Amino acid sequence: MSTSDNVFVARRESVAEAAGWLAGVLGLDPVADPDLKEDERLFRRSARSGTGTLAVVVRPNGFAVADPEPDEIQALDQYPIDLGVRLIGTNDEEWQLRETRSVFADLVAARPEVPALLVHNLDTLVSAHLPGAGTHTFNPPITPDVEDIDTWRPWVVGRRSSDV
Repeated sequence: MSTSDNVFVARRESVAEAAGWLAGVLGLDPVADPDLKEDERLFRRSARSGTGTLAVVVRPNGFAVADPEPDEIQALDQYPIDLGVRLIGTNDEEWQLRETRSVFADLVAARPEVPALLVHNLDTLVSAHLPGAGTHTFNPPITPDVEDIDTWRPWVVGRRSSDV
């Protein structure tokens, strides 16, 4: 079973600009890949919780809805940068999530002024960091969808926020 883990970042800058500082704060090494789109960057780093390699694709957030209907609102709509995190050579969902948590924690520690979300399988909002509010891990797990808006709203960038 293949899983996806993502860290979404709320910064109004190009992928190239974001990838530049993300590589530095996350200890990422660039990887050349001719199959990447022009607005995508691929990196790798050693896994922190075992012997392995992590791939990180920095790209525009293709899951956000720019002008959602009220029933389409998602926590990640105001986060234009997506870090797709994958373990190379394994489908160990728990290990991959641990590694994505590590990426999220490293990002928050290095750049606490940057709002970020950690989302598992695009259907579970794991953690959120919002400057001024702090970092919150959702327990029990919730969705990033409108059905859980009352729970996640205090922890995410809003539509009229000026902190990005």
